[in-house]
Amino acid sequence: MGTTTPPRTLAEALRARGDESLAGLLRARPDLLNPVPNDITQLATRAGTRASVVRALEHLDRFALQTAEALAVAPDPAPYDTLLSLLTGDGLDDGEQRDDLGAAVTAALPGALATLREQALVWGEDERLRLVRTARELLAPSPQHPSPTGLGPTVAEATAGMSPGRLQEILVASGLPATHDPVSAVAALSALFTDRTRMAELLDTAPVEALSVLDRLVWGPPYGEVTPNPTPPVKWLRDRGLLLPVSTRTVVLPREAALHLRAGRAHRVPEPVPPVVAAAAERDPQAVDRAAAGQAFTALSTVEELLKLWNGGGPAILRAGGLSVRELKRTATALDVSEPIAAFWVELAYAAGLLATDGMSDERYAPTPAYDEWLDLSSQDRWTHLANAWLPATRVPGLVGGQDAKGRALSALGPELDRSAAPEVRRRVLALFAELPPGTAPDPETLLRRLRWERPLRGSSPSGEGTDLRSRLALWTLNEAELLGITGRGALASQARALLDEGEDAAAALLAPLLPEPLDHVLLQADLTAVAPGPLERPLAETLSVLADVESKGGATVYRFTPGSVRRALDAGQAAADLHALLAAHSRTPVPQPLSYLIDDVARRHGHLRIGAASAYVRCDDEAVLNEILADRRSTGLRLRRLAPTVLASQADPGSLLEALREMGYAPAAESAEGDVLITRAGARRTPPRTPPTPVPEGPPTPDDTLLGAAVRAIRAGDTAATVIRKEPAEGGPSSTTASGSLPRTTSAETLATVQAAAMTGSAVWIGYVNAEGAASQRVIAPVRVEGGFVTAYDHTADEVRTFALHRITGVAELAEDGEG
Repeated sequence: MGTTTPPRTLAEALRARGDESLAGLLRARPDLLNPVPNDITQLATRAGTRASVVRALEHLDRFALQTAEALAVAPDPAPYDTLLSLLTGDGLDDGEQRDDLGAAVTAALPGALATLREQALVWGEDERLRLVRTARELLAPSPQHPSPTGLGPTVAEATAGMSPGRLQEILVASGLPATHDPVSAVAALSALFTDRTRMAELLDTAPVEALSVLDRLVWGPPYGEVTPNPTPPVKWLRDRGLLLPVSTRTVVLPREAALHLRAGRAHRVPEPVPPVVAAAAERDPQAVDRAAAGQAFTALSTVEELLKLWNGGGPAILRAGGLSVRELKRTATALDVSEPIAAFWVELAYAAGLLATDGMSDERYAPTPAYDEWLDLSSQDRWTHLANAWLPATRVPGLVGGQDAKGRALSALGPELDRSAAPEVRRRVLALFAELPPGTAPDPETLLRRLRWERPLRGSSPSGEGTDLRSRLALWTLNEAELLGITGRGALASQARALLDEGEDAAAALLAPLLPEPLDHVLLQADLTAVAPGPLERPLAETLSVLADVESKGGATVYRFTPGSVRRALDAGQAAADLHALLAAHSRTPVPQPLSYLIDDVARRHGHLRIGAASAYVRCDDEAVLNEILADRRSTGLRLRRLAPTVLASQADPGSLLEALREMGYAPAAESAEGDVLITRAGARRTPPRTPPTPVPEGPPTPDDTLLGAAVRAIRAGDTAATVIRKEPAEGGPSSTTASGSLPRTTSAETLATVQAAAMTGSAVWIGYVNAEGAASQRVIAPVRVEGGFVTAYDHTADEVRTFALHRITGVAELAEDGEG
């Protein structure tokens, strides 16, 4: 460890580390960097705080955690061999399988210890391994928090406060010589329980029922309740100290006795090797890529359809935020998917910055300007944009429909869907996919088992959603990856591998050949339908979506022409001639006569009636048509009356009047105050420019190498200032206060003389300094120039040249030479 004397504290152990090792600690535990510790002692103190230790334990894999748990129940300090014995057992009950497990533990233990040492959870040499006190308190057994190992307290801990007379009774019942010294009594009883031969002889005399009681307690929890008049088997165990009282009704199996019954093992089954992710199926990699590309195209179409649905302004926002259940159902119906899948697409569009709130008084969801930019991208680039938004997103659509810790419903786009663990789980799941050969679909159960092994303490959630949020996140990741086209037929696609390893350009290049080219034609049929055999070019698709209704989707899209859809196109400003020309130009089959007749018939009647604002009026040059409307019983609710032979007035608003007459079979057109026909195109509503939602970080970000290097230098320099040996002032010389932790105190003249002397000799001095904000600090500086009331010096604490005002220096002390002190 770089020193000849074993470290006595964690701070000494950290001080003996190299810079690279300290950087590794700060990289593994970035919470220690906020703010940068002043010195090694402060770093060690911060590394031992409860919050930091809990966070570090949560990032251990199962075997490293089992190693820490074994150290928590081992003597402090513990030799390496003792720790190994707790993980492998004493070897007296080993079979062939146990021998193989012991060999695996022996091989894996150095790596687990290295991890614990790197994260400053364990320190000391192999002969004296110490678990950080806070970690021992978290993992050690207590009645309120049983040890993860299932072991109880030691004999010494369980008998603390027990009367000497009771200890003597236990010794006599156990066949041990009585002693009036409680310490000797506890030592004798502990020695009995740790002696394999004598312990076996004692248990040979135990009733069968007593052994059954021990079997129930041996692997934990070690506590049991007893009645004031216990049964003979329990009384036999209690008399011999195999069950020790914790309270009047509670007894505990002492740790030494439990370890004997366990053959020395702290854990029932150590897990030194991570579970293997098994293959559920092996598929043709090219078939996987094609299936994933097909689903990627479906994802693009679905997101585009969703935002087109909300193009003129989407649903209103709930008062508490988010999308109402009714609106989510309506969206799911429009997209022809289930509500959970609809929630995923809505959240994905939101995470990608394509959807946001418009900020108006009647706040609604609407596409953002970024949506129009996204539409102009190629299909492969649009897909990489969605995938790159999904990977780091902390919002979890799978929670929609559930409840939070207070019993409130969680809604899509609501404020309570962020889970900081989601990106890490998502990327880890895909990394496990990537470790398998191309085309291999993993078995979900073994994948979940591997995730639980890697982060055994990260399963629970403080939000009250369940005890294994990490597994739920993994299962949602599997479903979402398939929907998005990251995976195909359960296996990772090549374009997704490229996205994870090489970036979006490589992924787009692999995906482009697999996506269908947009078509510029349809197939018109005599039953008033048109078949698009593939994706259409955007101008044709947009025009056709107005002229016809989508009847079915799939590999081919079927459009149906109806009087209402043709009228919709005419309302949007198209003329009958324009529609005939469009169909003739883009149909690979002749335009059917029924379709031509439908367009001409609707166009002939379109605008024959004119609607305006009176409240509303109807005018028509053909009086017979108006007479027909007045005679129709269905017009009674419109409260029509004739103002002139060609004009009817209504108390209904123009929009309601339009819809009512259309339902009666007419084709009215709205007109302006000047009498011009109003063209009713669907207006595109956009939000102001919005940024995508920022993922909620799980903790401090992992620092980069530059920050780590600067932090290590600052900590080293601060430690030098805090631990440097100061020269005691000579008798009769300048006086200075150099007590540890206090600032030196000298007069202004003494300070100036000492600093000038150091500048001339090139030596370093220790100063106390108070900055302009009044913050006091200790520094080790090497003065270079003293003039004008300022000292220019190399500041070892900050590792840079700085200028100090002489009047802010509280005092100065020379540093001791090597060997002085």
